[in-house]
Amino acid sequence: MTEGTRPLPTISMEGTTAILIDVAGPGFDELGQARLLALRTPLQAIEGVEETVPGMNNLMLTFNPLQLDPEHLESRILALWQTAEPDRDAGRLVEVPVVYGGVTGEDLIWLAAEKAMTPEELVARHSAPVYRVAAVGAMPGFVYLSGLDPVLAMPRRATPRMAVRRGSVIIGGHQAGIMPITAPSGWHCLGHTDIALFDPLRAEPATFRPGDRIRFVPVGSLR
Repeated sequence: MTEGTRPLPTISMEGTTAILIDVAGPGFDELGQARLLALRTPLQAIEGVEETVPGMNNLMLTFNPLQLDPEHLESRILALWQTAEPDRDAGRLVEVPVVYGGVTGEDLIWLAAEKAMTPEELVARHSAPVYRVAAVGAMPGFVYLSGLDPVLAMPRRATPRMAVRRGSVIIGGHQAGIMPITAPSGWHCLGHTDIALFDPLRAEPATFRPGDRIRFVPVGSLR
């Protein structure tokens, strides 16, 4: 359903205290994601709204049902959606140094061959965009990054590796990411960064927030 020229999100109840705002389609919607992030501030200002959690092309909102009627809340969400204007310069811009190749970039040479390019060309394409943190989740501090060059898109491995190292710079499907801990993953490993993505002892444990921007900076030489 649409109102004017702006498609409306799908809104559904998730239990009795949560609402899912969904703009997912056949592919990742960058503008839709930006609008969802722009919704967070006005939604959090509504008395009775407890938390907003961004996902990939969706936003989960939890609320106190003793303070908010779900139907009334849904109407307010749709009204706010029509006026939400994303700020493309919002969020911090962080440069992330990456050593490409080597033990923690074991898929670089293979993926370059699959894409009919040299490893240097693949690194240049991977490090050229400014990525956007669309969502943080799956693992503590894990970033789902939009902005990957479509030429580099590659389905995830049929058989996941059981221990992809912390700091591995990875791609899976049409997304890029960074491993915050050593854990199983089916994403492809291109390199490594020393930036710590999660520290439970910090005031803000996760290094990145939804809406932040990341630029990968090659350092050292391919190994």
